[in-house]
Parts: sequence; C-alpha cells; structure tokens
Amino acid sequence: MLRLFYSIGIYLTSLVLQVLSLFNQKIKLGVSGRKNTFKILSNSISKLDKTIWMHCASLGEFEQGLPVLQGLKIKYPKHKVVVSFFSPSGYEVKKNTPHADIIVYLPLDTPKNAKRFIDSVHPDLILFVKYEIWPNIILEAKKRGIKSLLISATFRPSQSYFKWYGSLMRSALFSFEHIFTQDENSKKLIESIGYNSVSVSGDTRFDRVSNQLKIDNTVDFIEAFTKNNTSIVFGSSWPADDSLFIPFINSNNNDSIKYIIAPHNIKASYIDSIVKQLNLKTVCFSNMNGKNLSEYKVFILDTIGYLGKVYSYADVAYVGGAVGHTGLHNILEPAVFGMPIIIGKNYQKFPEAKELVQLNGISVVKNVNELNDTLSSLIKDEKLRKEQGDINLEFVQKNKGAVKKILNHIS
Repeated sequence: MLRLFYSIGIYLTSLVLQVLSLFNQKIKLGVSGRKNTFKILSNSISKLDKTIWMHCASLGEFEQGLPVLQGLKIKYPKHKVVVSFFSPSGYEVKKNTPHADIIVYLPLDTPKNAKRFIDSVHPDLILFVKYEIWPNIILEAKKRGIKSLLISATFRPSQSYFKWYGSLMRSALFSFEHIFTQDENSKKLIESIGYNSVSVSGDTRFDRVSNQLKIDNTVDFIEAFTKNNTSIVFGSSWPADDSLFIPFINSNNNDSIKYIIAPHNIKASYIDSIVKQLNLKTVCFSNMNGKNLSEYKVFILDTIGYLGKVYSYADVAYVGGAVGHTGLHNILEPAVFGMPIIIGKNYQKFPEAKELVQLNGISVVKNVNELNDTLSSLIKDEKLRKEQGDINLEFVQKNKGAVKKILNHIS
C-alpha cells in the first residue's frame, strides 16, 4: 500500500514539475532532459551490450563515484558505462564526460519508468552513490536479480529508514546486495534495523583527490597571475562567504599577496556584483585575454573545471558553503595539496570537516573579524601554514583505500 501511495506521489510530482518548469530554468532543464532519456538509451545500447550503471544525485556524488567507475572500466573494458543524474547541476556539467559511455537524466521513479529503464539499460551491476535511493527502480532491480551496491553511504537517525513510517525506504535499502558506508556510525545505524551486509570502506573522495597529485596541475594563466606570490584561494564561494572575505581583500592591498575567487555561481550578473564590491585591480577568466595578468591583485575564476588544479597554487584555502546553509563544499580538494583551510561555522554534517577541525588543520570563522585574524596569522606565519597543511595532507593519505575495498568486493 505504501508503495502505491509513493508511486501516486511521484506521478503528482511530475505534474507539479511540469508547471514549475515554466518559471524555473533549472527545473525546466530537468523536465526537458528526462523526456530524452529513453531515446538516448535506445540509440546507445543494444540488447547484446553488457552494461554497468551508476546513479548520482548530482555533481558531488559523481565525484565520489568516479574513482570506482574508473576502476570498473579497467576491470571490465567491454562493458558500456551508463551514468544517470537526477539534478541538472550534475548532468549539465558532466553530460560530455569521457568517463562514461552514456549520460542521461534518471526518469522519475514510477513503476512504469522503473521497468522501462531497467529494460533499456539491462545492467550487470548497479551502483548508487551516497544517499539518493529510488524504491521502484531498486526493487525492480532486485526482482530481476541484478546486483546492486550502495557506495560511500552515510546515514543519520533523522532519515526515514529509521522511522516508523519508513518501511518502503527500508525495503529499498534492504534490496542492495551490499552497502559500503563512509564511517562506523553509519554502519551501526543500519545494522540496528537488521541490515547486516554492510562494511566500512571510507569515503571514495579521498582516493579521488589523491589522484590529483598524480597529474600535471599546471594552469598557465594562474601561474602568470600569481608569479610565485603568496596566494589565497576562495573556492566555491556564495554571497554569504563574499560578505566575509571581500572586506579582508579590500583592506589588505599587500604587494606580495594574490587573491583567487572561484564562485559557485558563475552567472555574469553575479560576477559583476563581486567585481563592483572589490577595490583592488581585478581580472576575470572571461576577459583575461590580452592582459598582463601579473599586474592584477584579484583573479575571478568565472568558469568551471579548473578549481581542483588551482588549489595547487594556494598557500591558504577558504572553502565556501558553511557560512550560510547551502552546504560546505569539498575541503579535500585543497587538503591534498597540504595547505591550511578556513571554513564557516555550519560544518557539523560533514564528518571530514569535523575531524580536521579537531585536528587543527581547519580553522572555523564566524564573522569578518575572525576571518581577518585567522588569515592575517596564516599569512604572517609560514611555520603555522606548514603545520596545518601537513595535518590536512596526512589526513587524506591516511583515509585512502575505499575504492580498492569496493572493487575487491565486486570481483
């Protein structure tokens, strides 16, 4: 009965999204993209193809699943890899990724769509990443005896699996052949409801960021901009973050310091608003051609795809998202390069941040004055920067290995 009500709710959600898509561009992208899913699958997969399917809610989950996907492509080179996204913020960024053969939007989780999607993909293996679970699809896969894994999972007592009304979601959870959690607490939590095919693998993002050290991280235009000066990178920032660090930038026109801002939102109107708030000479990626970048104090990275490499030029990294409630962005990307990190106060839902705060690799700031004091100390004290940076790098290296555990289970 619960499954029936859930499916009716999904149908109603579909109607609501159709209406909302008239007024919201992001929703419109998802609605129109889902209309093409089955056509893309029909044109890309034959009945004779062997496939592996990985589903990600959005971009962050893709980054977590990617090192596993790369390992599977090596182990099973003849399989086609299908990646599905629910959110446009994942699909639109990764729709042309070379790491998958087919990239699609996941259709809404109706019983009809679930059967049709499984029919079209007919996967030998299904991977769901972190937390997004769709009952009709997962239950359909179990019905057909398809091996399904949940990887990099985290659980909290507030989730529906652990509530009196969560029987449908529990049945979907129990349909996974095995679950790999990021931490011991998550493992104990799902064991408390009777699910025992679970092991702690850790977070695959540690493997992902560790691979960053194996590639060439040179970014020519950043090299031309920094010219070996002390550099501070403000990564994945939001307006709430801007209100903290822009006053610092404006009041610290030190000849030996360069500032790089990589906003989460790169819409031209938002970038213009940042530029207008800055008193220092500023250049953007979008208008840098023909300019002597070394003459500028602030570089705004109003593009995507470079931040992971740009962190390699930082002496200090500020990672956005935790001043407000948008969610802390990936602190492991700068941590792997061995630098001190600064974040906002709302980080409690991020285990890696909590641990690094306790270890003193990360500094937490609540207001402009605290950011000023913290950044000023780190800029002046090279020894302090190295101590905190070493803590962060060691933490990443210590927590590698999740991918190997998952791949060993699959084989």
